[in-house]
Amino acid sequence: MKLNDALRLLAGVMVLLSVTLTLYVDGRFVWLTVFVGLNLLQSAFTGWCPAIWAFRKLGLKES
Repeated sequence: MKLNDALRLLAGVMVLLSVTLTLYVDGRFVWLTVFVGLNLLQSAFTGWCPAIWAFRKLGLKES
């Protein structure tokens, strides 16, 4: 799996997980959705994302 594919997969899973937790466990899990969204926004502007660092450490390649 490529790095960008893994990043998109992680973001999608986190959004779906946080929405599910918000609906079925506690409404305060909506803050996880907010955190994921803000992280995506900041990475679009800064080019830095902690998940990319972790994926590189796991050996995923850019292409």
